[in-house]
Amino acid sequence: MDMSSNGIWYYCGTGALALIIAVFIVKRRNVRLPPGPFALPLLGHLHLLQPNLHEWLSTLSNKYGPLMTLKFGMKTSIVVSSSAMAKEILKDNDQTFANRVVPVVARCFAYDGSDILWSPYGPKWRFLRKICAKELFSAKSMETLHPLRREEVHRTIGDIYRDSVNGISVDVGAKAFATSFNLITNMMWSKNGERVLEFKDLMAEELDVWSIPNLSDLFPFLERLDVQGLYRRMQKVFVKLDGLFDRIIQERVKGESEGNDFLQLLLHLVNRAVVEEDDMGFQLTLRDVKALILDMVSGSTETTSSTVEWAMAELLQNPEIMKRAQEELKQAVGLDHRVEESHLSRLPYMDAIVKETLRLHPTVPLLVPHSPDKTCQISGYVIPKGAEIMINVWKIQRNPEVWKNPLVFDPERFMQDPHKWEYNGREFDYIPFGSGRRICAGISMATRMVHYTLASLLHSFDWSLQSGEKVDMSEKFGFVMHKAVPLVAIPKPRLSQAQLY
Repeated sequence: MDMSSNGIWYYCGTGALALIIAVFIVKRRNVRLPPGPFALPLLGHLHLLQPNLHEWLSTLSNKYGPLMTLKFGMKTSIVVSSSAMAKEILKDNDQTFANRVVPVVARCFAYDGSDILWSPYGPKWRFLRKICAKELFSAKSMETLHPLRREEVHRTIGDIYRDSVNGISVDVGAKAFATSFNLITNMMWSKNGERVLEFKDLMAEELDVWSIPNLSDLFPFLERLDVQGLYRRMQKVFVKLDGLFDRIIQERVKGESEGNDFLQLLLHLVNRAVVEEDDMGFQLTLRDVKALILDMVSGSTETTSSTVEWAMAELLQNPEIMKRAQEELKQAVGLDHRVEESHLSRLPYMDAIVKETLRLHPTVPLLVPHSPDKTCQISGYVIPKGAEIMINVWKIQRNPEVWKNPLVFDPERFMQDPHKWEYNGREFDYIPFGSGRRICAGISMATRMVHYTLASLLHSFDWSLQSGEKVDMSEKFGFVMHKAVPLVAIPKPRLSQAQLY
């Protein structure tokens, strides 16, 4: 009797377990993820990865469609490769997709992901964004900071002039980086950037770490082991930058430095016992201050300098376009004057050059990944909660159905309807700065600096390469897309008088 009873319980238990497994399998099969290539057990698609991720994803999307699923270890990634899919995510379902998947190294480098870039969408993020929009990137702030931009750009032009007189070739990206860095540090804490080369090396190390797939993100159980040493590498960068920010803040707190700048505003908010109701009830901390400073400095320097370098590379490859831009500058400014920001509104062709550069070479080719806060459906497919959403702007902005001869650098395409193609993210065939709630906060600063720097370089000098050299246009994928080979060019003074330099 006991044997019979035990047997019944055994078969009942086995049957129940089989039923549970069957239901689980059926449910999994009924979850209709977007299509994608065959995935290996555990590894997923890791064995298919290629260095220039944006190009590889573009090629895959030609086969699997504009909404594609990839599995990297235990992480599910959804790749968006068309403007229609981007619109459905960034506009129609904007709030759902307004969060981030915070990588392990970001938790180290970005103060545990508490900055504007990585923090989750919510009241605190809106508070931080409001501070930047109101105090740093407003029209009033842009106008107030005009003398700083003027000073830094003129200093750069003077440095290049001295190089030209001495027959020294110029690393265009490095010069643009120094200009951007000096400007943003002056805006942030009223002091020209110190140790620019050291900071550039730190940013290069940071971006290099970002470009390496981290096993700790793909297999979370490996995080404590840091098997690739990426967290340790990023921590070394973070410690140096954090120490720099600590010294700057302490100098201001102790009265050893002063300035009516962004740092002073942030410290004022920190010192308020209770932030007013209008500020959503948040108390800003010194940690928040450092996170915001890091966002502004790292975000502004690399992106701006990279765009200027790509633009100059394209112009050196297309001398007839460079000549037309210089002729426009000659008519609007004159060779007996330096370029001022007041001239920029009279330079439509220059504006078209910048837009075309950002079309072909978007600074962040996959944008900063989004993530849904709940499981949802897009175009009939299930998008799981917490999935990484990569939007391939590089692919979208090269769509031959929208852009005639999409691989050709042709600013003229932006002259035909200049007001259609703005940077506000409303035309989803052109979203170099993203769209929706998480669109880049510093568009006004970035575009103004790129336009002003590029116009000054072209107006002040004629540019050429060493005899027999050609521009290497290969890309190096990373969080910011750089040229694989830095652009080095020869400047020749163009203005009528030496004192203009």
